[in-house]
Amino acid sequence: MAQQVTAQRKKLLVMVSVGLMAALVFVGNYLQFKIPVSIGDVTRVHLGNSMCLLAGLLFGPGVGGVASGIGAGLYDLFDPVYIVSAPYTFCSKFAMGFIAGLLGRAAFRKQGKARVLQVVMAGVAGQLVYIFLYLLKSYVSLRLVGTASQAALIAIVPKIATSTVNAVAAVVISVPLSIALRKALSRTGFFSLMNVEKEKNGYFNPVTISLTVFCCIVTLFFAMYLSSSSSIKAEDQKKIDALQEQIDLQQKQLDFLAGELGVELPQPKAAE
Repeated sequence: MAQQVTAQRKKLLVMVSVGLMAALVFVGNYLQFKIPVSIGDVTRVHLGNSMCLLAGLLFGPGVGGVASGIGAGLYDLFDPVYIVSAPYTFCSKFAMGFIAGLLGRAAFRKQGKARVLQVVMAGVAGQLVYIFLYLLKSYVSLRLVGTASQAALIAIVPKIATSTVNAVAAVVISVPLSIALRKALSRTGFFSLMNVEKEKNGYFNPVTISLTVFCCIVTLFFAMYLSSSSSIKAEDQKKIDALQEQIDLQQKQLDFLAGELGVELPQPKAAE
């Protein structure tokens, strides 16, 4: 009976941890300022990534990945600019929290300077994975809507700069916080959650396999959606171009007729 209560308590701790860290990721995304880019959407400098890394470094890959994905995905759903990319954001932020948690769990078994260095490397690794996925999504999105390759590369340059700033800030904030909070939480029930040993089946268990398949499916559907959207826009643009050609042709005919008759065409009055 005691074992059953312990298992139930651990499930409760997992749910509380996911909810708490997801809320911090969500709020951290609002501590931001947006930077317009020449082509595409906008880019941002924010504190959401620091909370994603903190979730992974504190509670490991499972809780860290899920909390990061949920918190960042909810932020996108509440912002009209990013609502379409919410599924992809869930996947990329999940990857960041998962990688940071996976490497951070091993790092916290070290002592002294070796621990700090490995925790920093875990945070950097999580950020590098996310930056790659984020820039890949930005580039592919621009290409799918018909942007030239060189123009798409130029458009993501500001995003590289802001992503680097976000990454540095995230590591600087999350690493000291994770070390300090682990000491504080070592006297609570959360400490058992932060020190879960690797399962015999490893991380390739039904849960992680299902999440991986889900992320791949979401990414595929996101690409298909962008592709269909770009096709519709291309058809609309063709219709607009055809109408413009007809208007230009009629204007030339009117100008020629006016010249032959020696009259001046009346000009439209400006709107008052």
